[in-house]
Amino acid sequence: MAGTTFSSGLVLGVFAFLLGLGAIAAALRRRRGKIRYPETYAATGGVAYTVVQIGCGSVLLLGGVGLLALALIYRQ
Repeated sequence: MAGTTFSSGLVLGVFAFLLGLGAIAAALRRRRGKIRYPETYAATGGVAYTVVQIGCGSVLLLGGVGLLALALIYRQ
């Protein structure tokens, strides 16, 4: 049973890490796409929206790293 707990934490950590990377990449891609239309970009939140989205992605990324570290530290 101990091996199952280790692999579950490891898989969850990798998933959160990849999800965080994807969120950051999506925020940057969205910013590049909207920059062609400055009035629409500003009306939809502009830079503030991008910063919040990157911040949420960073939280997921750090959470994934934390889960990976805990899974490696407490493996049995």
